[in-house]
Amino acid sequence: MATRHLIRTIVLQSLYEWDFYKHETDLVTIMERNLGEFGPGIDEPDFAWRIVKGIVEHLKDIDTMIARVAPEWPVDQIAIIDRNVLRIGLYELLYADHQEVPPKVAINEAIELAKGYGGVNTPRFVNGVLGTVYRELEEAGKL
Repeated sequence: MATRHLIRTIVLQSLYEWDFYKHETDLVTIMERNLGEFGPGIDEPDFAWRIVKGIVEHLKDIDTMIARVAPEWPVDQIAIIDRNVLRIGLYELLYADHQEVPPKVAINEAIELAKGYGGVNTPRFVNGVLGTVYRELEEAGKL
């Protein structure tokens, strides 16, 4: 498994736990534990921390984007795993450095997480949401 994919998987596990407990647990502690347990010696721990920090900083905007693009699915009713796959994908699509993570890579990585950890329909749902946002960014000249 490639290092960055492993990092995204650890971030997803950590966000899942944090979200499951309604953000009442310490995400930093969860991340430190999961990085130590599942990613000892990874060569880019700062990549993991950038994703987590970025998602937390932009959580309200990311969730607003999900609600706007998928109005038939209220954010709090989307499965926890699906919601957090979307958060990772949208963070990388909207806020990450596109030189470091090109938009199509962000979308593909989110779909791979969805295939590995989501339900049968999760990859299609994630692809639909991220694809819509990608097209909107393209049309607005932001990509």
